[in-house]
Amino acid sequence: MADQEELNLYDEIEIEDCFYDETLQIYHHPCPCGDRFEISIFDMRDGEDIARCPSCSLMIRIIFDASDLPPESKDDAPTAVTVSA
Repeated sequence: MADQEELNLYDEIEIEDCFYDETLQIYHHPCPCGDRFEISIFDMRDGEDIARCPSCSLMIRIIFDASDLPPESKDDAPTAVTVSA
């Protein structure tokens, strides 16, 4: 999590003001350019809090606690691959 001056953030948004897409497993928030800021649930679980707009250079900080995130499901966990010799 970098300093706000270093990133030149557009805004700070509470997680409650974002929309969660369960299928894509991303949080998104409208961007002034007409697109939307996006951040994946996996990045947020890893401590990332910066959502980026894919169409312009704007970024926002999502304010949240880990307890605000949806619970991790078994489908989210990486699967182990067994290689036989």
